[in-house]
Amino acid sequence: MTRPVIEFRGVGLTYPGPPPVTALHPCELSIAQGEYVTVVGPSGSGKSTFLNIAGLLDVPTAGTYLLDGIDTGALSDADRAGLRGRRIGFVFQSFHLLPHRSAMENVLLAMVYNGVARSDRRPRAREALLRVGLGHRLDALPTRLSGGERQRVAIARALVSRPSLLLCDEPTGNLDTATASSVLELLDQLHRDGMTILVITHDPEVAARGQRTIAIRDGVLTEQGVFTERADTPA
Repeated sequence: MTRPVIEFRGVGLTYPGPPPVTALHPCELSIAQGEYVTVVGPSGSGKSTFLNIAGLLDVPTAGTYLLDGIDTGALSDADRAGLRGRRIGFVFQSFHLLPHRSAMENVLLAMVYNGVARSDRRPRAREALLRVGLGHRLDALPTRLSGGERQRVAIARALVSRPSLLLCDEPTGNLDTATASSVLELLDQLHRDGMTILVITHDPEVAARGQRTIAIRDGVLTEQGVFTERADTPA
């Protein structure tokens, strides 16, 4: 049996007071390798807290978080940062690309602190950009790219370290409908290729792309639904 990529065992986070504020109540969650899971909830529901914990940006105050079977609570800050860099690829709403660096350079920079040998960086960056359909835009600056192309560069940057998890925060929030659809189709393809994907979204249409959806409201995480009718879901 394949171990989960993400496993929450009573994971929660409470900010100290006075008065203490519970941002995420203790919860159980398991996301298997190759799953596509979406997370929904209104503003202030706890989605950002969930994202920060799953992405190893915040440390829970309760429970145990296992990433690829590794107890993240037992790690030093440096080891947690190293694990995050190797195992998690982040995709954000606002792209976060360096405007005066080419698409290739933006992807290359993602490997500088991840222990990838210098000789391997350019071939891997090229491979990642080809994978997202940007082989013809390697030298283009972000200012010369469309919104959809910029998000594809951001996805290539997230993929280049060959992570266990692709963690996306509102990945279509800054895109028009047609462009958003093309980015979601790319995520579908990555999922078909075996990537584990976790998408935080407020959009029910984006949420429906996943195999299952988790809802968060007032810091309480619940399983909202399992989608089994999608023809393109891997067997």
